[in-house]
Amino acid sequence: MSNKPANNIQDLQYFGEFGGVNPSISDSATYTFLHAKTMLDTFEGHAEGCYLYSRHSSPSNLYLGEALAAMEFTETANVSGSGMGAITSTILQICGAGDHIVSSRTIYGGTYAFLKNFTPKFNIETSFVDITSLEKIEAAITPTTKMIYCESISNPLLEIANIPALAKIANKYNIKLVIDNTFSPLMLSPNKLGAHVTIHSLTKFINGTNDTIGGVVCGTQDFINSLRNVNDGAAMLLGPVMDSLRAASILKNLRTLHIRMKKHSSNAQFLAEKFEKDGLKVVYPGLKKHKDHELFKSMYNEEYGFGGILTLDVGTVEKANELMELMQHNNLGYLAVSLGFYKTLFSASGTSTSSEIPHEEQVEMGLSDGIIRFSIGLDNDIERTYRAMHKCMTQVGVLKENIYI
Repeated sequence: MSNKPANNIQDLQYFGEFGGVNPSISDSATYTFLHAKTMLDTFEGHAEGCYLYSRHSSPSNLYLGEALAAMEFTETANVSGSGMGAITSTILQICGAGDHIVSSRTIYGGTYAFLKNFTPKFNIETSFVDITSLEKIEAAITPTTKMIYCESISNPLLEIANIPALAKIANKYNIKLVIDNTFSPLMLSPNKLGAHVTIHSLTKFINGTNDTIGGVVCGTQDFINSLRNVNDGAAMLLGPVMDSLRAASILKNLRTLHIRMKKHSSNAQFLAEKFEKDGLKVVYPGLKKHKDHELFKSMYNEEYGFGGILTLDVGTVEKANELMELMQHNNLGYLAVSLGFYKTLFSASGTSTSSEIPHEEQVEMGLSDGIIRFSIGLDNDIERTYRAMHKCMTQVGVLKENIYI
């Protein structure tokens, strides 16, 4: 296996059934057996290379899982029908009644809602803490803690998790470090940095075309086997299965991920530096003033830069909405949630992707009403994009004068 994640994807070679350059799609829900004994062995997980039923696994899903495991330097991976399917099955596989989770306070709103509102039904409790404070993380651990959960780059505040330090704490207390790496595929390799489980929403950068939902859990063979177990595996029994046609589609898009991530990052870096010069309140890990800039540099795979996500604080949600509507009107992107698209996407996080977090908690964590999250697209002429954005910002009064710097 190469030291470089994109090489690991590139080195996988699959032939289609009739010599196709893309692997054949397994368009079946159930599979036949020549011998009844083989069916029994497959049910018990002892028949290598045999398929029983596509909720368990399918060739298309296994091809995609193998490629994502190679990218994340893990033994194997299990794909799911959504990012939340990957997150929830992982949490419920590791934790049961009476267990405790230490989670970052700035995480995707759906994950926050699951931990805050749903898992307490199963008597699983979560402490939400500032992930950048290792002291607070360690202080929150109790004898019943089973997991530290966070995002490598937090949504939407773009705080950076110190993965090696968190791994050291997790190993000290014999608990799992689970990292959602959705914002930083290829850029960060959590497993190499000490994480035990790495999760992605495949919907975002990895697929890149915003035409499907998907998720993946990357980890050890033992952990993925436990997720798939027919008797007590959360990924098996909760049924968050990915469709084979979608798996095949995502695998094809995965082949261009390295090119796309470099372009997302270089475009975002350019805009962040311009916005900073303009005196705007911009947050981007690639700016030297970002509090975790040096930490990020100590962990990242340098050729992929600092990612495609930046935030601007324009003061109020009204001003944010006015600016986003104008930018959309001027064909600079879409007022839409999600990220990783070829076109720039922007949304006011407090009233969209983080709306599940109560307003008083948003204020406490520093998520102001005026924050716009930008997922920067693959624009060929980013200077032209900047000029047009600058004009929109001047028009709505976010910038005072229309001077192109």
